[in-house]
Amino acid sequence: MFIGRERELAALDKLYISDKFEFAVIYGRRRVGKTALITQFIRDKKAIYFMGVESNEKQNLENFSKTIMEFGTDIPVETAFISFQAALEYVFKLAEKDRLILAIDEYPYVARSSKSLASTLQLFIDKYKDSSKLMLILCGSSMSYMEDHVLAYKAPLYGRRTSQMKILPFDFADTCRYFKNFSGEDKALVYGMVGGTPQYLLQMDDRRSVEENIKNTFLNPTSSLFEEPENLLKQEVREPALYNAIITAIAAGASRMSEISAKVGEDTSVCAAYLKNLMTLGLIQKETPYGEKESRKSIYTIDDNMFRFWYRFVPENHSMIGRGVTDLAYKRIEPYLSHYMGKVFEEICMQYLWKLLLCGESPIEFKELGRWWGTDPSTHGQAEIDIMGEQDKDTALFGECKWTNEKVDASVLETLVRRSQIFHYSEMHFYLFAKNGFTKGCAEAAGKLENVTLVQYKDLLEKIIE
Repeated sequence: MFIGRERELAALDKLYISDKFEFAVIYGRRRVGKTALITQFIRDKKAIYFMGVESNEKQNLENFSKTIMEFGTDIPVETAFISFQAALEYVFKLAEKDRLILAIDEYPYVARSSKSLASTLQLFIDKYKDSSKLMLILCGSSMSYMEDHVLAYKAPLYGRRTSQMKILPFDFADTCRYFKNFSGEDKALVYGMVGGTPQYLLQMDDRRSVEENIKNTFLNPTSSLFEEPENLLKQEVREPALYNAIITAIAAGASRMSEISAKVGEDTSVCAAYLKNLMTLGLIQKETPYGEKESRKSIYTIDDNMFRFWYRFVPENHSMIGRGVTDLAYKRIEPYLSHYMGKVFEEICMQYLWKLLLCGESPIEFKELGRWWGTDPSTHGQAEIDIMGEQDKDTALFGECKWTNEKVDASVLETLVRRSQIFHYSEMHFYLFAKNGFTKGCAEAAGKLENVTLVQYKDLLEKIIE
């Protein structure tokens, strides 16, 4: 079942119908669906698809040769090219008359084993770009390698690509398309548990309850998700133990650089380098209060939902899980699920607001959305605004998100309005988002203000997946 990626497929199709040489670079984290995207794109087209393996040059060349021969040539299948240069030139020449796609998946494995491969590709691109109808796709999961050795200014292939795509996890709307049987609330919970990474979504069974899914995956030592974060770190980084310690520290509440450094016992300069790599991988994000640039108030949070859920709940219950005490482990987790979903709900609400903007239905044409936190001068205490977005210096949007079973009352709206006055906008619009609706008092207060929109989760869901 192939879902989503309409925009990426449309971009690749546009390159394909140009009927001239094209070079697309596709990269993104493991499990995010890059191979599925390429497979879907080439399924009805003349294409040579080759996946590199983590081996030596001889093995990859033999595999590449076999792939070319199986494509349909008059050369015996058992024949192997003497070099990547000979193999690539053969493919470039094949594409002189007819449109042909050459997709090299896991390119970093091949390029690391053959140091001259990038220069060889550069040579043939420059030689054949005006006469060849080849569409070349290089795809890789090693984010740092693709950015440093393919996309970077000093890389041999720099300036040759005609397109690049960083493949990201699905948003909430596309994630919902995976599951027909989950209730609306369960769809949000599953998104909070595994995010939008296709490979993780496939581990969820919408014929079972969320409780059963948690027990069968995160609380099951034999499931692929149980050891996934640690396995992924081992594949991506050289010192997984320190990376693991940093993510664990953030999951435990250490959000500022000084706190993370103290928690893991390393200098801030060391932690900064590791955090930068984790941000490149899309696992950690650095947040600053909305409207502020580099700030001492900057914090680090886990950006990937599956990692957030795993590090929040699995390590502290590891011994129980290992002994098969699944029911007890789940009982320890369940009371905290609603609180955990708070940040997830904020993310879903932001996606809803972006949907309104793109549909021309937003009262405020904001340029970006973010979270704000700082000191409230009226109370001299710390304050936070879940969502904030500015149209210009006079106009802004403010939002508050509540994932609770209780209906949201007027005091939540009053607090949001008061906190908006920390800023000095002449025109403002307020959004309240609630899992289970609003009290009569809240609805009346919103009606009197006339610049407030109340959004219940079930209505949000209906809009976001339409």
